[in-house]
Amino acid sequence: MNPIISYGLIALLGYLLGSCNLAYFIARRRGINIQKTGTCNPGASNAMMLMGWKTGILVGLHDIGKAVLATWLCGVLFPDVLLSREVAGAACVLGHLFPFYLSFRGGKGFASSLGVIATLNWRFALILGVAIIVVVLITDYIVVGTMLTVVSYPIYCLATRQQLAALMLALVSLIIIYKHRTNFVRILKGTEVGLRRAHKGELRVDGGK
Repeated sequence: MNPIISYGLIALLGYLLGSCNLAYFIARRRGINIQKTGTCNPGASNAMMLMGWKTGILVGLHDIGKAVLATWLCGVLFPDVLLSREVAGAACVLGHLFPFYLSFRGGKGFASSLGVIATLNWRFALILGVAIIVVVLITDYIVVGTMLTVVSYPIYCLATRQQLAALMLALVSLIIIYKHRTNFVRILKGTEVGLRRAHKGELRVDGGK
């Protein structure tokens, strides 16, 4: 198959899988416009704030799972295509960030990025997962764990001489960091909602269902 066609199919498959936004669909079913409520982000953290920790975990697992599926599947379907898994993973994260049916206003990419890393290098992902838990518990902010995720793996790729993978994933990471700029502004102002407050359910809008 022509390499251009192969990469096009990989990117399309990754993007379509990534664009599936469970937070949006659950919120819509419950009569909540998640793009205009809470942090206005259709992702796991806002889903947890608005609809409880069970929904937040479900959305997070879904966002990780779709990235695992996209990255693994394209590696199986296109085993001879250079960086097929990395391209699929990057496209999946971009699909999560910019879903076509939500006017390209999707989530912020933390869970999906973690899913990509878990598929590409599960040992690194395990170490990273522990580090994320520690820093989030210490800081109380999920966004800190997000930054650790999106910065660490491109650096790892660069250190292990995977320059093309490092460059591609770094570009996606820059977009994710940009998408989180409002979180850092809220942290500086002291208005960012921490994990502990979100877990208490003070911001839920679904009546505790």
